[in-house]
Amino acid sequence: MVAIYGRADPRPIHPLHAILLSFPFPLFLGTLASDLAYRATFQIQWHNFAQWLNAGGLLVGAFAGLWALINLFRRETRGQRRTILYFVALLAMWVLGLLNAFIHAKDAWAIMPEAIWLSAISALLAFVAAWIGFSGIRTER
Repeated sequence: MVAIYGRADPRPIHPLHAILLSFPFPLFLGTLASDLAYRATFQIQWHNFAQWLNAGGLLVGAFAGLWALINLFRRETRGQRRTILYFVALLAMWVLGLLNAFIHAKDAWAIMPEAIWLSAISALLAFVAAWIGFSGIRTER
């Protein structure tokens, strides 16, 4: 019989961090859906929806990224590849979302097709970051 001291299972993330992390993916996915609807219908309101959804994803994503940055320097998670990958995914998501916000600042149809590509990549990175974040961060004591 072997006795193992310490935690072998992944440590769940803080509930507030989980709330912050749950918003960017649906917001960036909504941005992508609004851009696709704008491309199909030419209704300017879809462009406005995409702008607001992208801004919301950036706002909440910034707080989730700040939490991940602080988590990089905690003693329990310092230097772990998963923590670094999680922060890099959130940072890349936020930077591409910011570029998407700059693209959406153009006049109506001038946003196509860059807005769709940036929205899709931002949504994918938000999904990857949420997957890594919700899968837990291993701590060893």
